[in-house]
Amino acid sequence: MASAAAWEGPTAAELKTAGAEVIPGGVRVKGWVIQSHKGPILNAASLQRFEDELQTTHLPEMVFGESFLSLQHTQTGIKFHFNALDALKAWKKEALPPVEVPAAAKWKFRSKPSDQVILDYDYTFTTPYCGSDAVVVNSGTPQTSLDGCGTLCWEDTNDRIDIVALSAKEPILFYDEVWRWNRWFIIYLDTGLPLTGCM
Repeated sequence: MASAAAWEGPTAAELKTAGAEVIPGGVRVKGWVIQSHKGPILNAASLQRFEDELQTTHLPEMVFGESFLSLQHTQTGIKFHFNALDALKAWKKEALPPVEVPAAAKWKFRSKPSDQVILDYDYTFTTPYCGSDAVVVNSGTPQTSLDGCGTLCWEDTNDRIDIVALSAKEPILFYDEVWRWNRWFIIYLDTGLPLTGCM
């Protein structure tokens, strides 16, 4: 798929056919408001707020703390929201051990103790985060429970996704890429060659 910069958006005819309307940062279609926002990398004060709330000083180098994607059903107020803070809360709660790379272990024994960098956390920031949910009441304020989880009750189901409906050729009414954070790291494989990664 083309990048967001190359995508020119839906045509007026496509919007009309779908019963959709373009709104600031998104689209309103079939009872849903879909919006995204791309904020800058957090400044020092905002980064400190994240560290305080997460109770950690270990954060990715670049956190886009104001960026988000939200999908809200207007009739019920159900809202799905994807953002950096909630994703990092899920990372922190997961508390995965540091990633051990075999070549790094060999290097660790060759370097002086004073030169060693101790990574006592999952520096890949792997998270089970699959979005936040809430119910937005008339005031526009999301209602969440005290533990930070949404007020929605999720149940297992045997219902399946309608593959026929999913594979129907329909125009793309909204497209965007929203980064929550960016983490550069270098992994040395057993070959000793660096692989640079970005998340």
